[in-house]
Amino acid sequence: MNRILVTGAGGPAGIAVIRALVERGDHVVGVDADPLAAGLAVASVPVVVSPATAPDRFVEELAAIVARGSIDVIVSTVAAEMLALAGREHRLGAPVWLHSRRAVAACVDRWRFWKIAEHAQLPVAPCALADHEPERVVDTLPGPWIVKARFGRGPRAVYAVDEPAALAWACHRIEQPIVQTRLSGRQFTVDLLTDRDGRLAGVVPQWRLETKAGISTKSQTFCDPRLEAVATQAVAIYSLNGAANVQGFVTNDDEIVLTEVSPRFSGGLSLSLAAGADLVGELVRGTLGMRVRPEHLAFRPDVTMVRHYTELFAA
Repeated sequence: MNRILVTGAGGPAGIAVIRALVERGDHVVGVDADPLAAGLAVASVPVVVSPATAPDRFVEELAAIVARGSIDVIVSTVAAEMLALAGREHRLGAPVWLHSRRAVAACVDRWRFWKIAEHAQLPVAPCALADHEPERVVDTLPGPWIVKARFGRGPRAVYAVDEPAALAWACHRIEQPIVQTRLSGRQFTVDLLTDRDGRLAGVVPQWRLETKAGISTKSQTFCDPRLEAVATQAVAIYSLNGAANVQGFVTNDDEIVLTEVSPRFSGGLSLSLAAGADLVGELVRGTLGMRVRPEHLAFRPDVTMVRHYTELFAA
């Protein structure tokens, strides 16, 4: 039994990590800035901490939890928290496996992500900045469009725009907006894990059959060797080392086009685990300095997830 601290207990990935570790018998301390985060009710011990927007305080509080709870491993499931932890790992008192700060920054900045991908000829959706004079985007970027924030976690402000007249309206409602050409086809997410040398060790593609507020509510695993090749390319381009996911579309013309790369497990992690890929267990092994075993990351295709609400109660 390991004693493991998991950050981001309120997100789907954090909850999936906590559940997987509890089910295998580990002692899990779940932490989140939201006292009502669902994962806190699932963890062995719940702890409310300061948000990562105050990084020094956030790190100090995690270090105190590590010392108090004799923590063996830290697992971070939120990209913004990884930015706070990068360069401060030595203050935590327990090992954590993070991508480099540069790699995380390249992923969380959607414009920087796109520029790097374009330069490396990674297949990505056409994109443009729209901070000033968004009306000009119409002349340079084919529609219809998706407008989203350059920075920020999840799809909290995302607008689908069909008409040029509505593009400026959507851009003015978002701080630092970027605009992408809206793709059509089948949407996918790929959970992946590298070994400690940055080589791709496991990859689990999922069709996003239905989404609500950007979270998959119905998904299905599938096999496509082309996606493994694209994931391998993304790992190299962004110097990823650890857990990550890539999202995109297989278009109506059967082309793979990426929309985002995230330096963490996806919100559909529970499906990857149910399909047989022990991504969480191998991440913990890698964090402890042991070999990541690709044979433990094989998965079954055609496993379907239907997500539903369930209630947790606390007195």
